[in-house]
Amino acid sequence: MALEDGSVFRGRTIGKIGTVGGEICFNTGMTGYQEVYTDPSYYGQILVNASAHIGIYGVHELEIESKTPKIAGLVVNRFSDFYSRNTAYDSLQNYLVAHNIVGISDIDTRQLVRHIRDKGAMNGIISSEILDPVVLRFELQKTPSMKGLELASKVTTHEPYFVGSESAKYRVAAMDYGIKAKILASLVERDCYVKVFPAKTPFEELKKWNPDGYFLSNGPGDPESMGYAVESIKKMLNDDKPIFGICLGHQLLALACGIDTYKMHHGHRGLNHPVKNLATGKSEITTQNHGFAVNGEAVKRAKNVRVTHINLNDGTVEGIEVIGKKAFSVQYHPESCPGPHDSRYLFDQFIALMSQNNHQ
Repeated sequence: MALEDGSVFRGRTIGKIGTVGGEICFNTGMTGYQEVYTDPSYYGQILVNASAHIGIYGVHELEIESKTPKIAGLVVNRFSDFYSRNTAYDSLQNYLVAHNIVGISDIDTRQLVRHIRDKGAMNGIISSEILDPVVLRFELQKTPSMKGLELASKVTTHEPYFVGSESAKYRVAAMDYGIKAKILASLVERDCYVKVFPAKTPFEELKKWNPDGYFLSNGPGDPESMGYAVESIKKMLNDDKPIFGICLGHQLLALACGIDTYKMHHGHRGLNHPVKNLATGKSEITTQNHGFAVNGEAVKRAKNVRVTHINLNDGTVEGIEVIGKKAFSVQYHPESCPGPHDSRYLFDQFIALMSQNNHQ
């Protein structure tokens, strides 16, 4: 494995034999690797697992967030070719091969994580074919920077589809910028009938379905490259129905309100990030996966948006609400799969807004 700053790491092949490049990032979660690998927000990225042992519990059909893994490549310390959980249907190795995921093990991931944390996110390349570091670094130059990259259209559904019962109490139009299965399940559990729309669906088509609220999903890439989504969200705000955004959806809502975003030094990815709810004063342990963030200084200057949540590690914006509108968003993942359940109340908050709106 080679990084764009010239660092080279040698290890053992896992997954498919091949070569893959992408932005390298790390996740600090101790469990839930299958949910992480299938999260569309990781599209185009090489993931480093900070946890030392990966693969021990195999793969399970219920632990996926999309139909296939979305990571570009995988880096681990110790990799298990066998699994011990009797409810798993296969090994992680077979799963990676079946889905063409190239990986490398026997890497000192503590050293690698410290390196990324100090130097910042950068592109990397893994190969079990090209073993000359000079040639590998040449190949790495072909990998585009994540800054300015539009990726939501790469992972979105091609056709609208429905989730939940048609007789449900609430109708939610969900924008699929890379939506996770557990997010949809969280809405369905709260009596929602959800129509999931492709990322570039015109607002007029959403409006035609007459939803009670709009949901803006998570997803990969640079939010400032998604002008089409920003324009659509502006029209949603003018429609004055409840809006709830998560992760990329949070960043897009901010952009629609005139607040810019920026590329973070190395991002937030893990299951243990502390966030403070400014309304209640309580801290929540949250699941996170993002490499871009909302500009906190721009929010302070804004007249139409206020901060609702902040990250207790670095003070970054973790939640906003639009003043005078029924619209709010969070940077983290309240569906928490994998992760703690502290923030699932946010789905109830969205339901309450739709209920109030329907009775006005």
